[in-house]
Amino acid sequence: MSAGSRLLGAAAAGAGAVATAALAGVVVERRVVKARRNALPAAAELGSLRGKPQQVLTDDGVRLHVEVDERAPYAGGSAEGQEPTLVFVHGYALNLDCFYFQREHFRGRRRMVFYDQRSHGRSERSSKEHATIDQLGRDLLTVLDAVAPDGPVVLVGHSMGGMTLMALAEQHPELFGDRVVGAALLSTLAGGLRPHRVLGSILPDRLMSAVTPRVVAGLAKAPELVESARRAGSNVGFLVTDRFAFGDDVPTAYVEFVDEMLAGTPIDVLAEFFPGFSTLDKFEALTAFARVPTLVMCGTRDRLTSVGHSRKMAERIEGSRLVEERGAGHMVILERKDSVNAALDRLVADATAGAAA
Repeated sequence: MSAGSRLLGAAAAGAGAVATAALAGVVVERRVVKARRNALPAAAELGSLRGKPQQVLTDDGVRLHVEVDERAPYAGGSAEGQEPTLVFVHGYALNLDCFYFQREHFRGRRRMVFYDQRSHGRSERSSKEHATIDQLGRDLLTVLDAVAPDGPVVLVGHSMGGMTLMALAEQHPELFGDRVVGAALLSTLAGGLRPHRVLGSILPDRLMSAVTPRVVAGLAKAPELVESARRAGSNVGFLVTDRFAFGDDVPTAYVEFVDEMLAGTPIDVLAEFFPGFSTLDKFEALTAFARVPTLVMCGTRDRLTSVGHSRKMAERIEGSRLVEERGAGHMVILERKDSVNAALDRLVADATAGAAA
């Protein structure tokens, strides 16, 4: 047996052990899930806010679903043309609705743009070769040119959305300090991610690094094996989402809301974007963010893009503001909505003042 065969055999055995343990845990915890759903208070009707919809055609022919919330005519503020448009960019396996609380907070007071990234939400599917972070950066510029061609913008990116902002900064650094007058990098990173560690922590790092991309690609070829477990409302989906999306106990509606977005993203879409995370390196692009007020924010219990990544980015972005939310997980935009909104208020105020100067 070759070394490669032994490696795959060990991985298969280990993955089987992890799966068996996980399923056993699910059986044991069904009662906990049921009690949790009954005990915690319901949240607002998440994802119910809608804006003026339109489609934006990307450079490779993918139609993106975009929604624009116009500023109320009676809203106060600085002189016309100096108020920035806020552009929100969501993360991996989510959609534009994940910014529900930020949208609610700024609604009517600021012009806002939301869109579903390619292959996510209501946007069209991408070809496999264009399922990359660099393509997402080009998509962002296309959206800006289509719905915010004039005036300043503040970019807000969560998770993969933050990586999208960095891809734009790498491709067009001249925009920062010109059209882009502020940026928020929420629960994200510029590189150094080891995504295989998300799938299991009991196997050696070298082993998981070698086999995880193949496992994910294999699952994409047999989606029926995983879609039932990922189905919105399943105990497996609820438990996995709760563990990896949040740090503290949150209302059940939050977990179910994220679970629905995750379950609504096909496994083959996840597989297409997955390899790009381990090779991501946008550290040089961070220098562009030093030209504008930049917020870097992360929960200290983020199991996906740990707070250490945010600290590294903040160190590289001169003048940036680092905010660490103690005990919060990856979905800090839901879990600590008030803190996130307050930090964005300050960012927008700084960016508006800078644009008016």
